[in-house]
Amino acid sequence: MVKSNDNIFTEYFARDGRRIFKEGECFLKIASIQGKILATGKAEIMKLVKDRYQNADGAWFMDMESLRELDNKMKEFGCQIGQAHPFYIATEKSEFHTKDFEIRKFIGKELEQFRGDERFDEALLFEDVPKDEIGIAAYQDGEILGMAGATSDSPLMWQIGINVLPKARGMDIGSLLVGLLKNELIDMGILPFYGTSMSHIASQKVALRAGFSPAWAELYCEKK
Repeated sequence: MVKSNDNIFTEYFARDGRRIFKEGECFLKIASIQGKILATGKAEIMKLVKDRYQNADGAWFMDMESLRELDNKMKEFGCQIGQAHPFYIATEKSEFHTKDFEIRKFIGKELEQFRGDERFDEALLFEDVPKDEIGIAAYQDGEILGMAGATSDSPLMWQIGINVLPKARGMDIGSLLVGLLKNELIDMGILPFYGTSMSHIASQKVALRAGFSPAWAELYCEKK
């Protein structure tokens, strides 16, 4: 929960317990949550951002006009908007019917068998940070239909990704696996979250059917 009634602007430091940014150095990150803007980044960039957006309405911050303006301003620093997308969180478990499928769980090194398997490039990253922690897959007649994976993006919050094979589309495999993995993380005392593209409506529906709710929108800027 954002307790402040004001937009918040801070210089970025690598604080303990922070969310790990796989894009490396943090030039600028901005989240819009509960109508507020939360921004962090390099000091010289933050001065410009605070001067421009101190009184802006976070609910409308990621309209195309605002994104275009920010992207143009970032050119002064040799940066550009790298990505802007919505995020979802889940705090309660849900019930899912799995009788039609064999569900298998893979933890830690057990995930190595999927390294290099491009079918699961959204579920599993195989990068140093954030680290792949757990995967849940659905099988039918011995064939894998999809995989949901979770990365430890911070000590308290893990991000879920999902891949469903073409032959399994329309079977609600995505929402089933995301929901089962969500339940697993909640049992572990971890807050699950899920990010997707602004235009990926099917992915957003997966999140909703799996028991997630919209929580914030976020963008980051990177070197051009």
